[in-house]
Amino acid sequence: MAKWKCKLCGFIYDEDEGLPERGVEPGTPFSELADAFKCPKCGVGKSMFKEVE
Repeated sequence: MAKWKCKLCGFIYDEDEGLPERGVEPGTPFSELADAFKCPKCGVGKSMFKEVE
């Protein structure tokens, strides 16, 4: 699965890990996160994330 990096603060969303503390189950693809998803570290929206290797 993919990893997505916040372009502002560098937070990594790992699809394998999800964000259980925010109700996002492990294995949840980034594309399936709510449109209202915000970076848990700095608060920017999904458009500020890019897929990383």
